[in-house]
Amino acid sequence: MRGRSSAATPLGSVLHTSRCMFNMAFTMPGVSVSSAALSASRHLLCLAVWALIIGKGAAQEIEADSQNLVTDDVVVVEGEVATISCRVKNNDDSVIQLLNPSRQTIYFRDVRPLKDNRFQLVNFSSSELRVSLSNVSLVDEGRYVCQLYTDPPQEAFATITVLVPPETPTIDANKDIVSDGEDVEFTCSTTGSKPAAEIKWLKGDQEIQESTGKVEEDPREEKLFNVTSKLVLKVSYRDDGLPVTCQVEHPAVKELQTMKDLQAQRYLDVQFKPQVKITPSYPQGLMREGDTLELVCTANGKPQPKLTWQRLDDEIPDRAILTDNLVIESLNKTDNGTYRCKAFNDVGESYADYVLFVYDAPTTTPPPTTTTTTTTIPTISEDSRAGTEVPRSVDHAVIGGVVAVVVFAILCLLIVLGRYFARHKGTYFTHEAKGADDAADADTAIINAEGGQNNSDEKKEYFI
Repeated sequence: MRGRSSAATPLGSVLHTSRCMFNMAFTMPGVSVSSAALSASRHLLCLAVWALIIGKGAAQEIEADSQNLVTDDVVVVEGEVATISCRVKNNDDSVIQLLNPSRQTIYFRDVRPLKDNRFQLVNFSSSELRVSLSNVSLVDEGRYVCQLYTDPPQEAFATITVLVPPETPTIDANKDIVSDGEDVEFTCSTTGSKPAAEIKWLKGDQEIQESTGKVEEDPREEKLFNVTSKLVLKVSYRDDGLPVTCQVEHPAVKELQTMKDLQAQRYLDVQFKPQVKITPSYPQGLMREGDTLELVCTANGKPQPKLTWQRLDDEIPDRAILTDNLVIESLNKTDNGTYRCKAFNDVGESYADYVLFVYDAPTTTPPPTTTTTTTTIPTISEDSRAGTEVPRSVDHAVIGGVVAVVVFAILCLLIVLGRYFARHKGTYFTHEAKGADDAADADTAIINAEGGQNNSDEKKEYFI
């Protein structure tokens, strides 16, 4: 036989058996078949055929699932190496091959039919086919096919995505020099990235969110993007010299050095009117007659300001020395007044005032001395440099001595008064009681006493 009989397959056997049974039903003698019975027989035959086909397909699906062909997507930076791995679990020695997005065979088992030396075999076994692709470019993007020769064949897809880092950014400003309080607009641009890059702004070390961005396709390559960002800043004199940084961020850039290469800077050049301050250098504290006064004037501005001195409502003394500082020797009260340091530049002018008040010269009182007692009297000590008074000191020994003297005097007075009252206290007798001591009895004492009835005309009374 030249051809293969349909009975050699399960489907052919079913068809052959059904056909034989169907013919027998019509050729048996004495059996008549109606048209309805004939139609039913045909339906049964079709159902049997379809059942056999479905069963065979289910068996093939179970077989394919048991082999479990898998792969992974790959993300790679342009110019680097991408690796595709086709893996099979429970392989029954079926052939593994790798196809490119155009369905051209890259590797059939361990053989490379495609004439592209960038593809190299990394590993081949019954369970894995691993292939590397070097120097990846945008044309290599697409869906690669891992294919397993089973019945029917299995396929798994690995998508290669190529990242293209952006070009070094450029930064421009609409003004090179800006005055305090004005607005300045910065523009940062970067080209040729995939996906589109992100631009971040920094002023000094502080990130600034108020910016606007625009993304456009690169006219040189439809898969690449150009990004532009604008930033408007209101500057102050504190911003002078600060860097404004345009920093580009992209998933293809991971190394720190590369990230530093993807940034651009402009330094702020802010001009502002002077800020003036007067500081007395000498003396510190009160200004007294005879002192030398030195006032230091400092001014911060851009451009560098010039300084002048003046005295309000009067002339500066002739003996004053004028530079950026003001020096007045031998102060006296005629120097009292308000002194002004004025600073000016191309942006504007400003000033600061110092009010001078001269006090009397310090005096010193000498301590008094005696031949018997030495008492120290606190004196006013002057700091001739600072012009401030030193507070009086208190001699506690002197105070204690005075208190002791007062207490002693009070005790002496109390003793004298006690003795005086003791001498005038006691019993005293009148002349009527005289003779009572010599009388024999009370009646005789009364008769004999002075001032009695016999001497009534001479009755006198004395007090000692």
